[in-house]
Amino acid sequence: MNLLIGILNFFDLSMTKPTMYGWFHILWLVITAVVTAILCKCFPKGTEKQVRNVVLITAIAVIILEIYKQINYTFTVSDGAINTDFQWYAFPFQFCSMPMYVGFLAGVLKKGKIRDALLAFLATYSVFAGASVMLYPSTVFISTIGINIQTMICHGSMITVGVYLLWTGYVKVKLSTILKAMPVFVIAVVLAAIMNEIANLSGLTKTETFNMFFISPYCEPSLPVYSLVQQVVPFPLSLVIYILGFTAAAFIVLVIAVAVKSIFSKENIELNLEKTAEFSTINN
Repeated sequence: MNLLIGILNFFDLSMTKPTMYGWFHILWLVITAVVTAILCKCFPKGTEKQVRNVVLITAIAVIILEIYKQINYTFTVSDGAINTDFQWYAFPFQFCSMPMYVGFLAGVLKKGKIRDALLAFLATYSVFAGASVMLYPSTVFISTIGINIQTMICHGSMITVGVYLLWTGYVKVKLSTILKAMPVFVIAVVLAAIMNEIANLSGLTKTETFNMFFISPYCEPSLPVYSLVQQVVPFPLSLVIYILGFTAAAFIVLVIAVAVKSIFSKENIELNLEKTAEFSTINN
């Protein structure tokens, strides 16, 4: 019992709550950028084995961190006793939870249309969601060290994996990729809506907050921008707007990727032309 209490206390070590663009936030922005650059530099070919390892190892790491988070939120120590209270608001089926499920499936499934769709999701919707939180972590920081590290790793890895898939060309940098990714997102949203409905019918929402993907019509709207839509638009229609809105954001990720690829392609062409000219001059 004492060992278990010691582990729980260790999991709950505290720190001063980080602020947006304070030292902790900036540190993890730098770490994310550096890890992404190193990954793209060291494994630029993006072979089948490399991609599978990157996606699967990242997913397993995030799952382990999510288990830690659930333990930390569920179990508390008070007066030498362990108390249990599952925090339904932290149930691991939010938009930013999806990459650990999608990544794990993509890591173990054989090549095919389903796996292509999962990887396309990681390279589009996932990148947008991760970047949104990493650039504007207004609600994710708390006073627990481990949870702050967990959230930065999980959201930062969404950017790293997605950028790697696009950089290597394993996920094609073309606008039609969004059509592969969209069914994965729609299925996830529908599952979240069903879970929200079950929670309401079971009476859970009378005493607990259960709002998967922050789309539940039974909870106070809280998602930036979309909360405005929820207040004035009927639920079925607002759900369609939610899907279209995030699809547009994921589409922008692809547009940026296409632009970056175009820039680097031009630079490579110019570099090759310069080398050819130098080689010709030397020979002459």
